[in-house]
Amino acid sequence: MSQSLHDILLHVHSVGRWLLMLLLLIAIFNSLVAGQRPFIKSDARTGLILTIVADTMLLLGLALWFFGPFGYAVIQSMGFKAAMQNDGARFFVMEHTVGMLIAIVLIHIGKAQAKKKIIDRKKHVRTMVFYLVALLVILASVPWPFLTAGAGRGWF
Repeated sequence: MSQSLHDILLHVHSVGRWLLMLLLLIAIFNSLVAGQRPFIKSDARTGLILTIVADTMLLLGLALWFFGPFGYAVIQSMGFKAAMQNDGARFFVMEHTVGMLIAIVLIHIGKAQAKKKIIDRKKHVRTMVFYLVALLVILASVPWPFLTAGAGRGWF
């Protein structure tokens, strides 16, 4: 992958995290304040857009992992054992990748809860719980600029 293509994909992936977290916050808030309100079309649409954005971020992340300098290339150059002993390499090779995969699975499970034949209040509660846990996993797995793994990367 050329450096300019890598930079573009990395920037889109970095900006996309804000969109994903905003959509998660909207979906969580929406379910939190729903009360006894029926699970309406806009609730389902929010879940659909959320999963589309999450899946797009997954595809971008996989492209960056396999073809960029921070994932598979690190394993090839350092070896898996050495990469796991290096904090920065381990973050991108394993922690970020696994954390985000878990978050995307949780988002999909949350969306699937909305399709179940249960009362609407339970749909709201279940989607809120899965989306909230996914948000917490994402927050723990992002290379924030104040962390060692994200040092010098900036907020976008």
